[in-house]
Amino acid sequence: MKKYEHIFKDLEAKISKEIYAIDDFLPTEIELSHEYQVSRDTIRKALSLLAKAGLVKKMQGRGTQVIKHHHILFPISELTSYKELVTYFNMDSKTNVIAIDKLIVDQAMSKFTGFPVHSFIWRITRQRLVDGVASVLDIDYLDKGLVPTISRELAEKSLYEYLEKDLHLDIAFALKEITIDQINDRDKILLDLGSDQHVVSVKSKVYLANNNQFQFTESRHKLEKFKFVDFAKRKSK
Repeated sequence: MKKYEHIFKDLEAKISKEIYAIDDFLPTEIELSHEYQVSRDTIRKALSLLAKAGLVKKMQGRGTQVIKHHHILFPISELTSYKELVTYFNMDSKTNVIAIDKLIVDQAMSKFTGFPVHSFIWRITRQRLVDGVASVLDIDYLDKGLVPTISRELAEKSLYEYLEKDLHLDIAFALKEITIDQINDRDKILLDLGSDQHVVSVKSKVYLANNNQFQFTESRHKLEKFKFVDFAKRKSK
């Protein structure tokens, strides 16, 4: 790990422990360079990573200020749309639709998504910004037979609202797989990762009430931005 990455991790830990609380200003670049015995350029690189992580912002003429940072409680056992999470937690969020593609499923994609070979699907790639930081990358695959049309406008809003209210699909349940994955080239381009080398990947096969799969989703999350939670109840003996 490079020097600026060590400094980033140390400052990140101090912010997490509220040694530097929200609205506090960090020491100046000169003070930090003396504290860590490095050049100001190294300090600037560390502060840049903190800014990309959504932990601080540069205030012209005042220095670097710690800002409010969300940890979103992401419910694993519930089928909750991203828009519903944004509304519930009152998040400062924006969705960028990167691409909408129409694909024919081949063997490799069938194994990955669960859709039959030769079927037609949509692939929708969306970048989610939280507090101005690219924190989530959602890649949705939808059965084109059940979802004949899709637009950028609909994808920017809520897919589930469109699927349930307009197409009247009876969405019932999902099978989810959660892993810690190495970052890939797409993550590097579309997520503000700083020095992170891993993301949290949540893969979901989503089914209708008739047990037909209509969706496969992979959501790739910045490690520190989201907290995944579940409610566990002990079975009665």
